[in-house]
Formats: sequence, structure tokens, C-alpha cells
Amino acid sequence: MKDGNLLHTLILFCLVTACLPAISCNNNIDTNSLENDILVLTTKIPLAGVNGRIDHLTYDSVHHLVFVAALGNNTVEVVNTITNQRVHTITGLHGPQGVCYIPSVNRLVVANGDNGDCVFYECINYSVIKHIQLSGDADNTRFDAANNIVFVGYGDGGISVIDVVKMEQVATIQLDGHPESFQLDEVNNKLFINVPDAHEIQVASLKTHQVIGTWKNDGASANFPMALDANNKRLFVVYRHPASIKVLNTETGQVIQSIRCSGDADDIFYDNLSGLLFVSCGDGFIDAVKMSGGDYKLINHIKNSSGARTSLWIPSEKKLLLAVPVRGGNDAALWVYKLKP
Repeated sequence: MKDGNLLHTLILFCLVTACLPAISCNNNIDTNSLENDILVLTTKIPLAGVNGRIDHLTYDSVHHLVFVAALGNNTVEVVNTITNQRVHTITGLHGPQGVCYIPSVNRLVVANGDNGDCVFYECINYSVIKHIQLSGDADNTRFDAANNIVFVGYGDGGISVIDVVKMEQVATIQLDGHPESFQLDEVNNKLFINVPDAHEIQVASLKTHQVIGTWKNDGASANFPMALDANNKRLFVVYRHPASIKVLNTETGQVIQSIRCSGDADDIFYDNLSGLLFVSCGDGFIDAVKMSGGDYKLINHIKNSSGARTSLWIPSEKKLLLAVPVRGGNDAALWVYKLKP
């Protein structure tokens, strides 16, 4: 190519790219509406010796303790968020995935993915109180404080309903496949459940523990994280293929809006006070979404660490805790973000 033609081509390329909308190379996210980051990274709490994937987290707000399911390490790490130090490690686990702190009885429930063991610990010296054996792949957990019930998703299609005082299984919700994230709508006595293997969301009754509705996925698959805005009848479901957040009407299952987000998401949280959504994604971003002009819009696309896809929003402290595994030069740690005033 002659120098003149090359120069002309370069000029044309620059003009064309300058006219393109601001698009992130990550999942073709439109970054035109981004604002200044509303989350500020305040500290990194080291988790020395923790290797492998890190799964879900739960929080004891009275003692300021976060329990981190270090799945790949077969441990649960107990971290004090006031002193920013790890204070204990629970060992002898088998692929811990879900963790649930029960404040009414000061107990911790750990769901093990490798063997389906659901273990109750007392949270004074972390001794084992009870084992409840599920069929396998015990995963996500949710606590119903009004009824002292913990729900544990497991196996090829079930949610175990466990009385946390008696530590006994009282019912089982049968599903079409393995449940991922699920959310309790205590106002309307419903349970919304992601069932990605069946390409659907199932709705169960909290009273009868029976499935009362099934919504098929439309135009997306691999629905893992989920959050709920019960007051406004909005369900937020994150899909991995393509990476997107779908906003659904909780009464009809109708998709109201779809927003592109980062890939490999595993947690999403809705904050009732601010109306913000936070999505932690394994691609190495936290995406923040808020309502603007009647639509939900991506306002932050915060770079952090690849593989950091699980997190926990603490509304009372306006903090987001991000579980960062060993990867890309980063040691395992709990990154603490604070919401700007």
C-alpha cells in the first residue's frame, strides 16, 4: 500500500471510531450513561492460604462477622469487618457453597456441594450441632426470619425446608432441575427460583411449598443470580448467555426490560433505600444499575479482579463485600467497598 493510501485509511479509521458510541469490550456494554463510581474500595482483607474458587457469603450484623464459603479450599473463613481481620477458619468441609447465619439462634448453616451435607454450627466456638444429609450438591441458602426457616437448594431439583430451631427438615419443594439463586417474597408468600438447567424460573408458594407457576426463559440462558424488589413487584434475573439483567413483573413473569452487563455474574443485590442494583461478575467488574427516567440504566462498570463473582451487600452499613480468589496476581482477599454518601 502506498504511503498516501495508508494515511487516508488511518484518517478514515480514526473518524469512524470517534463516531462510535462508547462501548466496553466486555460483552459490548454501552458505557454512555456511566457516572462517577458510587462504590469506593476502602480495604482489602487478606485470606492467606485460601486457594480455589470462593462461593457465597453471609453476615452476622451484631458481631460484624462475615462468613465466606471458600469452596475450593473446603473451609469457611470468618472475618471481622471492624478489625478487618480473619478470626477463625472452619475446616473439614466438602465443597461449601451456601452459608446462612441465623441470628435468632446464633447458628451458622453450611451447605456442602460435594456430598450434600447441610451442617449446623453454633457460633461461639464453631462446634458442629447437627448434620442434615441432602441427596447432593447442597447450594444456595435463604433465611425466613418470620418463621425461623432456612431454605437450601440441592440436588437435581429440590429445595429443603428446614426448621432452624428443631434443626429438622419439614418439607421439600420439588423442582424441574437444580436450583440456583432464589428469593423470598414474604409480602406475597412466594418463592422465585432460578432453574437454569430447565431454562426457566419457577414460582413456589411459601405456605404450601408447591410450585404454582413456571416462566420459560426468553432469549437468554444460564440464569444464576437473582434479586427482588417486592414493593414494586420487580424481579431482577441475571443471565450469562448473553450477559444481561432482565427485569420481570413478579405477578405475570413478563419481561419489562433487559440491560447488558458484565459476564459470569454470580450475585446481584437490590438496595431498597437507594434503589440501586449491584452485580458482581467473574469477568472482573462490579456493575451498578439504577432507575432513571422510567428505565433501569447501567451507571457504574467498576474494574476489580477476574474471578471475583460472589459478593454480599450489607444495607445497614452501606457496604459491598467482594470475594476475590487467587488469580491474576491477586491473593485471596475480601475487598470492602463503601457506598458514597
